[in-house]
Amino acid sequence: MVVRTLIASLLLAAGAQALAAPPPLSAFFDNSPFNGAMLSPDGRYLAAFIGANDKRDGLAVVELDTLKATMVAQFSDTDIGQAQWVNNQRLMFSTTDKASGQRDMRYGPGLFVVERDGKRFRQLAMRRNAFIRNGSDDNREMLPWHTFMLDEPGAQDSDYVYVTDASITKAGTLVALDLLRLNTSNGTALPVAHPGTARSWTLDQNGEPRLLQTLDQDSAKLLYRDPASSEWRTLNSYQGYTGEGQNFTPLAFGPDGALYVISSQGRDRSALYRYDLEHNKLPPQHVLELDGFDFRGKLIISKGRLLGVRVHADATGTEWFDPAMKTLQAQIDARLPGTINLVTPPVRPESAWVLVESYSDKQPLRYLVYNTETQKFSEVGRIAAQIKPADMGPRELYYYKARDGLQIPVWLTLPPGGAKKNLPMVVLVHGGPWVRGGRWEWNADAEFLASRGYAVLEPEFRGSTGYGKQLFRAGWKQWGLKMQDDIADGARWAVAQGYADAGRICIAGASYGGYATLMGLIRDPDLYKCGINWVGVSDINLMYDGGWFYSSDLSNEWKRYGMPALIGDQVKDAEQLKATSPLLQASRIKQPLLLAYGGADRRVPINHGLKLYDAVKAGNPNVEWIEYSEEGHGWHLPKNRIDFWGRVERFLDKNIGTP
Repeated sequence: MVVRTLIASLLLAAGAQALAAPPPLSAFFDNSPFNGAMLSPDGRYLAAFIGANDKRDGLAVVELDTLKATMVAQFSDTDIGQAQWVNNQRLMFSTTDKASGQRDMRYGPGLFVVERDGKRFRQLAMRRNAFIRNGSDDNREMLPWHTFMLDEPGAQDSDYVYVTDASITKAGTLVALDLLRLNTSNGTALPVAHPGTARSWTLDQNGEPRLLQTLDQDSAKLLYRDPASSEWRTLNSYQGYTGEGQNFTPLAFGPDGALYVISSQGRDRSALYRYDLEHNKLPPQHVLELDGFDFRGKLIISKGRLLGVRVHADATGTEWFDPAMKTLQAQIDARLPGTINLVTPPVRPESAWVLVESYSDKQPLRYLVYNTETQKFSEVGRIAAQIKPADMGPRELYYYKARDGLQIPVWLTLPPGGAKKNLPMVVLVHGGPWVRGGRWEWNADAEFLASRGYAVLEPEFRGSTGYGKQLFRAGWKQWGLKMQDDIADGARWAVAQGYADAGRICIAGASYGGYATLMGLIRDPDLYKCGINWVGVSDINLMYDGGWFYSSDLSNEWKRYGMPALIGDQVKDAEQLKATSPLLQASRIKQPLLLAYGGADRRVPINHGLKLYDAVKAGNPNVEWIEYSEEGHGWHLPKNRIDFWGRVERFLDKNIGTP
């Protein structure tokens, strides 16, 4: 197979030199110099996010037939964040500052456009009070800093796009998300009239706004704008913070105008349906379901036809409807064995190029383009390029039964090579908690720990999403209770299976995972020999009211309607919240504990950590405190990620590792 690196002139050397085992911390936690790519609508050009030679991330465009690469946008003080093709000639993009923590963020993302040859650069939206002028025609009023791109690029066949105008509180809470029709050539924008308080939008097959989700207090609605009358009508009304009464969620419009939705009505796990807009109802038969998982995915449309669906089951893959794409997938898979290869055709192809994203549990995402006529690959770039698959361990999905009989999915990552039994183990608890924790892919946190000789167990405890309503609903009001039992049962399952040494298990996690770490040390002191909590909740009542000095981005509506139902009511469940408070039971934590918090965290303000540290330290000398004053809810800066995981490595080696 002939592989050519497209952007060698813009990257540092694409191939990493042989690494000593195990790979260094930077291989896992440094910023990647390559961050993805996307085809133009006609498939003749490729846009890629590139940072090289200590420069900020820029936006490069490659003419695929000639392999000529041009850096079309790059700043000295910030990085390119998101981008999308407006049409075959023009790109729109925003910025993000990868060199600043949350405390030091001073600017919004801005909004800019540039031609594919780097000409006609223009700023359309402000970065707060910062203006970047480029010519006399820019002496006009720009859109405000809180203007953002939609996740949907639209029709990509004119100068027009739709962008959102977000209303955001000082604490960072989203209030409303209005829509603007923006002319990217002259910068003029017009608002889209709509009822209610807008929270999300869906464009139709022609790139026009067709669906609107509103949220007023706890009352949510899904509204459809009739193309014949332009009038809005309600398709579904439901409770906004618990989802009670929500019959389906919209996915996208097909090329024929059909609305595809995701629904679990009458079933435990959701499936994909083609919604009946004429009669406002779901059809009796689904289009596609995933074995063992709620449906997640997106439509793949090219040449005005629905070719297939990108699906997210245990791994991200593709279900092709089109016979020609099935054949092409088989050809590419035969040339790239051992990896999942995601093939994306252009929207309106005028060339033979397709984009291929290749990955496995041991290989981070690798981007290539494939010419269907010459049958040759050209490599574009790799995420985490220092990582070698041979240095990584296997990752698999298993299931175990909790003590009440509920089936719990769990991800297990093992060290590369060597022994697979009786290992020291880290139980890594995901945050959220109302999210899906993992999938079959390369995971930096888990693979780092595995590379240091630890088995890594990641339970999808009750309350996790993606595995059906029963598992999700079973987690309501179970913080510190049955959710905690599921995690402990997973650790004991790993011991019974022979993977873990019962005397060398540590529990760790961030946010909710940090809360579960603390409750695990309290409830199961015989099981966990140590704990690592970063940015973790230490008391549920502190989430409701952290005091006047510490601001939180949790909205009053979430505290009023969501938290009482999903976590616990401050009045009705007062005793339960006391019994499941790590802060109030801190004296029971006797194991070694590593605590890390961000000084600018608005999701779990630092007082959660400060209060807990003081309470635990009073009776436990083995408590280590880390504060990254510039960070928020997680580590944005590579230096802090590397520092933190280096401390984790030393902490684990001391307490459960092998000298």
